[in-house]
Amino acid sequence: MPGLLRGVARTAVVAGTATAVSNRVSRRQAGRWAAQDTARPPAPAYAAPDPWSAPAPPGPPPVPPSSASGPTSMDARIEQLGRLAALRDQGVLSPAEFDAQKARILAD
Repeated sequence: MPGLLRGVARTAVVAGTATAVSNRVSRRQAGRWAAQDTARPPAPAYAAPDPWSAPAPPGPPPVPPSSASGPTSMDARIEQLGRLAALRDQGVLSPAEFDAQKARILAD
């Protein structure tokens, strides 16, 4: 019987120690999270709009056709294509819109 009592007592001590350690770790972690929350700026009071439900931004203004001929006409086309490429890289134009505008500029 003394061996059984010793085993039960040992188990109780180990369980009590484990519980105390677990509680201390939980309190310390909660304190760290609270400190992080106070250091972080508060979240906005409104919900961010869903980007998929927002209306599509208006397309870029149409590129005016060049009426000049000769080397300035080619320079103007290259400049227009550069501006279109910049708009595509910024995400304003989709690749399909870029291709359509590029074909229109090169067809002039």
